[in-house]
Amino acid sequence: MKISTKGRYGLKALVDIAMYSNSEVVTLKSISARQNISEGYLEQIFSTLRKSGLVIGRKGAQGGYSLSKPTNEITIGEILRVLEGDLVLVDVKNLSVVDNLEKCINENLWDVINKNINDYFDSINLEDLVNKYKSESNNFIYFI
Repeated sequence: MKISTKGRYGLKALVDIAMYSNSEVVTLKSISARQNISEGYLEQIFSTLRKSGLVIGRKGAQGGYSLSKPTNEITIGEILRVLEGDLVLVDVKNLSVVDNLEKCINENLWDVINKNINDYFDSINLEDLVNKYKSESNNFIYFI
């Protein structure tokens, strides 16, 4: 499993919205400037996120995007599955089992790893990432 730039940038953009929305819409232009992501690429990502119902788009001069649910209800797993598809190391659903050894490996290795990957990403939500980022950002010491 490899998370593409679509998944990484989409996650980064949603964390940005969670930090900067203050119950208002956030423009792709502002996300693009803060996160150094192409506005055109963000438009593609947000088209997918909007169709999935993770974000709500508002058109017009005061337009932009907001999250469709509170940050503690949107898991990282949900975001990555929308942008990347199934989060699996080995897709055992599409393997034809040839023998008992392969069945044993699928059930005791690949299925377990796939479950752990999904459980891990589902155990973290946007609010967790925002809080972690804010706490780590406050630990910097500046010297003059």
